[in-house]
Amino acid sequence: MYRMMGAMLLSLGIALAAGPKLIAWLRKLHFGQTIYELGPAHQKKQGTPVMGGLMMAAGILAASLICHPACWQGGEDFVIPLLAVSFLSMGVGFADDYIKAVRKQHEGLKPLQKIAGQVVVAAGFSVYCYFHPAVGSKVLVPFLNTEWDLGIWYLPLMTLTVIFIVNSSNLQDGLDGLLGTVSAVGSSAWAMICVVLIALAGAGSSDIPGLNTIGVFALAMAGACIGFLRYNRYPAKIFMGDTGSMLLGGGMAAIALLLRRPFLLLLICFTPVMSSVSVIIQRYYFKLTHGKRIFLMSPIHHHFEKKGYSETQIVSMYAGITLVLGTIAVLSVVAG
Repeated sequence: MYRMMGAMLLSLGIALAAGPKLIAWLRKLHFGQTIYELGPAHQKKQGTPVMGGLMMAAGILAASLICHPACWQGGEDFVIPLLAVSFLSMGVGFADDYIKAVRKQHEGLKPLQKIAGQVVVAAGFSVYCYFHPAVGSKVLVPFLNTEWDLGIWYLPLMTLTVIFIVNSSNLQDGLDGLLGTVSAVGSSAWAMICVVLIALAGAGSSDIPGLNTIGVFALAMAGACIGFLRYNRYPAKIFMGDTGSMLLGGGMAAIALLLRRPFLLLLICFTPVMSSVSVIIQRYYFKLTHGKRIFLMSPIHHHFEKKGYSETQIVSMYAGITLVLGTIAVLSVVAG
């Protein structure tokens, strides 16, 4: 537990310290966000530095390694897989940001290029989990205290899960402080789940190894997000970009799979999931009705903007929802 708290404080400190220098460096290089007329009136944000996810990445990496449990747990130590999925996902996002900010090509990576990179990362991690003796093809069903063996179907289903969560996080990064706040709350919920499982393991009720490592990583994510919010809360001085959103999405998905609890993503990552769902619903309804819309704009946080809610109100609402659902997720582990 002390190492988890240490990871949170260390990653927070690193993000806070890195912020001013990173913002100045990105401004000097003119790595700014381009705002297009399709969205709500955010034109005042034109030129705000992007790729702020790099400061979170620095905090997560350092804290996960420095606060790693003293003894290496061999194949049951999950720090390398957690960092690999997060940072490889971030790599795809960084390439997208680089093309937009440096080459001034507003579309960034082509859809096939982006999805190809995500498939490689997600499929590779799914294979790792499938063959890992502590993970395997069985997933835990919340509240029911039962396992569901997906067999070989685990591979495509978990690959799609990772890709979906990464892209959902990317879609939610549309308001100042939104994804950072939700991710700070969500990753804290994952850390609490690890604490509960460690307590149950002490009572002989759990056999999941690597819990300390996952807990350290989860709170490193939380600390990095909180530090980043110092510069990203409204009005934002820097955006995390795809670099940060895909880093966080990859981390969330990796934790869920290693804990064998992918269903809890529906609770802990409810608001990013709804961002994707709202886009899907809007797109198909638009096509079926030849131009009609359900939402004023998608993702749904922009719908709330169009309805007159301020960015800070939306962030507070989403944080509250995540806190409630994250608490339910923790309780599901206690009940199970």
